[in-house]
Amino acid sequence: MVELTQNILTALSLGALYALLALGLAMVFSVMGLVNFAHGELITIAGFTMYGLQGLGWPPEAMMGAGILAATVAAVGMERLAFRPVRNARGTTLLLTSFGLSIVIQNILLALTEPRPNAVRTISWLNSQFRIGSITVQNIQVVTTGITIVALAVLVIILKRTRLGIAMRAASENFQVVRLMGISADRVIRGTFAISGALAGLAAVLIVARRGAIDPYMGLIFVLKAFVASVLGGFGRLPGAVVGGFALGILEVLFEIVLPDALAGFRDAFVFLLVGLILVARPQGIFGRRQRGFA
Repeated sequence: MVELTQNILTALSLGALYALLALGLAMVFSVMGLVNFAHGELITIAGFTMYGLQGLGWPPEAMMGAGILAATVAAVGMERLAFRPVRNARGTTLLLTSFGLSIVIQNILLALTEPRPNAVRTISWLNSQFRIGSITVQNIQVVTTGITIVALAVLVIILKRTRLGIAMRAASENFQVVRLMGISADRVIRGTFAISGALAGLAAVLIVARRGAIDPYMGLIFVLKAFVASVLGGFGRLPGAVVGGFALGILEVLFEIVLPDALAGFRDAFVFLLVGLILVARPQGIFGRRQRGFA
């Protein structure tokens, strides 16, 4: 029972991390029809911002806030410099642009730094633990799940109670009608990228707290898993992104438990195989539908 409870806590915290990233991907896709594979580089940018400020003697709390801000600004910059010029191009062009942007950012970071991991200092109590009876709970697990729940609540309020959020929801259903109503397309897309970047920055802070180090490729595996989570839940559907993220986290922990030691290294392969089988039965994902939209 103790081991089961600890595995559930691990699955929830890991799923929460994937859900944060999947939400950012799903929001951009819903509004622009863009699968932004450069989203992972926002994690890397936030991580290297924290690392750079650490060298200047900043406290961990300020480093984390600056990391989130850097990811938000970088996301808005991506939209303005890379995606806006090709906004009306075909989906293939947008996809290739996101891949190219990802490679460019990775190589810039490699040129400025080094490929080996670099240690980053975080708030010390995040790596502590406490006990509830015979159950050992990691602080970072509770914080990750809690922050994700709060972020979801804030995002729901933004989408349902603010003018920008309502415009974003309308744009996800029919962008042309939104333009005809006199709403600025630039403002809607810029706001979408800003929120997406903030979610990536928040995830980056949690990732760095877990890993304790950064490297130029740290965002790659996480964005791939966030993409899988989004597809599993129904790409472009925000509830689907959340459910897909938690489902992927649960599957990873489940396979880690049931696989023998000889096959433990193939955990991700088994997870993706199972996800593939689920998508064969339901190609649109758990909450997917034919048209794009937030609802």
